[in-house]
Amino acid sequence: MRKYIAEFIGTFFLVLTIGCTVIPGAAGVIPPVAIGAALMVMIFAGGHVSGAHFNPAVTLAVFIRGRCDAKDVLPYWISQIIAGVVAALVAVFLVGKSGTPMTISNVPQAFVAEFLFTFALAYVVVNSATAKGTANNSFYGLAIGMTVMVGAFSVGAISGGAFNPAVAVGAAVMHLVKFSDIWLHIVADLAGGLVAGLTFKFLNPTDK
Repeated sequence: MRKYIAEFIGTFFLVLTIGCTVIPGAAGVIPPVAIGAALMVMIFAGGHVSGAHFNPAVTLAVFIRGRCDAKDVLPYWISQIIAGVVAALVAVFLVGKSGTPMTISNVPQAFVAEFLFTFALAYVVVNSATAKGTANNSFYGLAIGMTVMVGAFSVGAISGGAFNPAVAVGAAVMHLVKFSDIWLHIVADLAGGLVAGLTFKFLNPTDK
């Protein structure tokens, strides 16, 4: 239960930061920087408890890689999704309004964008936070947070830059994306996590 609570807390503050920075669109606020920083600090805070996935796609990658028990996958996903919904509702309350859904005009472009940067995110996670070669390092939170920041800057305007099914659900609740579009994020993001886990196993066959 401690692990699931840690996953809830980390995912909650990630999605809350997204809502509180993206919905108002205030001058001088740079959402990707705040979002990457929020993920970074929550990873440093919760990594020793749950592994700090805060993302169903990352949980899938870590499971495929062999560092997440099968019995934890579904509870992690549930904690992350619930946290995304609760954080979205709190963000709308704090900001005082919901957002305006972006229009995804090119589905193949958005799908590829989500897949690629979710792959990059999950690839960085399994290599910096679970590999024997980087064991006990002090940089994994920064590496992971900055990957999300890079992805948000690079393709946020194309796909919304979720790279995380829990974020996609939260974004839909906040009306930042359309509910009818989140299938794209869920499928592409889980596919990115799956491929990242398989890639790690291929590149590191002796790292069990």
